[in-house]
Amino acid sequence: MNTQLTRRVLSYLLIAGGALLLIWGVRDIWESRAGQSNAAREFQEENAQQAPPVTPATRLPAPHRGEPLAELVIPRLDTELYVVEGDGARELRRGPGHLPGTAMPGAKGNCVIAGHRDTHFRVLKDLKAGDDLILRTRMGQYLYRVQKLSVVSPSNTASLQPTQDAELNLITCYPFYYVGSAPKRFVVEARLAGAINQQAAL
Repeated sequence: MNTQLTRRVLSYLLIAGGALLLIWGVRDIWESRAGQSNAAREFQEENAQQAPPVTPATRLPAPHRGEPLAELVIPRLDTELYVVEGDGARELRRGPGHLPGTAMPGAKGNCVIAGHRDTHFRVLKDLKAGDDLILRTRMGQYLYRVQKLSVVSPSNTASLQPTQDAELNLITCYPFYYVGSAPKRFVVEARLAGAINQQAAL
């Protein structure tokens, strides 16, 4: 009798645990979609406002955490994502996050953007070397080309280091379908190939 009771309790616990995982998964997906919707609205509203012309002498204020600063477009995969400033848990629920202190889109240096593998950045698994990435900002639109895809350990910080040339590193956890805290990192390395409708010298 005790054995049957123990099995029944364990069954209920497993069912409850599975239900909690499902609820958390649905919540994460809902929050990621709602975050992108809000970020898209804010980004479009700000760009639609009548603002003074951007010139080489213009000093744009540093973005606040959570503020949308760019639209990331992956033409081959028909994907548009809104990038926010910051890489904390709150920011990454809204969308891919620009790592503070790294180069801004289009500028010389290493622009680093991180995102969750199970929501916004799952699309990275389908990227290939040679793919185009476009970052649209108030300063202009910038075309990057994917050079390399790699899987590294969390201790490998090469993708975070400053660079002389204009580069873009997209980072997420790996494997993409791993349950729990993923043990590795997936890195997309791209280089600036040109500016489209650039409004200011960098």
